[in-house]
Amino acid sequence: MADLEAAVRKLRTAQAAVPRAEERAARLVAEAREKVDRARADLAAAIRAADRDGVRQVDIVAATGYSRERVRQIIRDGET
Repeated sequence: MADLEAAVRKLRTAQAAVPRAEERAARLVAEAREKVDRARADLAAAIRAADRDGVRQVDIVAATGYSRERVRQIIRDGET
């Protein structure tokens, strides 16, 4: 009977840890998404700066992996 009770306690302890783990995971994901958003904004600013400095769009496309249209959109968005 002691083994059964120990197994039940172990299960309940593990189950109780799940919500805390989910909360930690949600915070980690939110933080990672914020970092991606900041990095994306930094890249957009760098693209606009490169364009102002006269870097050809084809070179910006090659460096970023973005399509020509996406590079144009980023540059246009910075002009407004």
